[in-house]
Amino acid sequence: MDIPPDQQPLARTIGRRRSRSGQPLSAAGRAAMTDLARYVTRAPKGVFRYDSAAAMEADRLRWTVAAVVARAGR
Repeated sequence: MDIPPDQQPLARTIGRRRSRSGQPLSAAGRAAMTDLARYVTRAPKGVFRYDSAAAMEADRLRWTVAAVVARAGR
């Protein structure tokens, strides 16, 4: 099968995923994964339309500051 030069070949994985070392995660690794899974962006969901890039940046900065303050207050 010839693959055009501008495309990557498709690959299929069969079977189950395995961790790189083949060993289950340690308690510290599992705790780190759980902490990352609880991460909240503090940005509301939805589609926002702005009249200017400055208005968008102001909202993004406000949401980022709220996330930093919430994380520091833990």
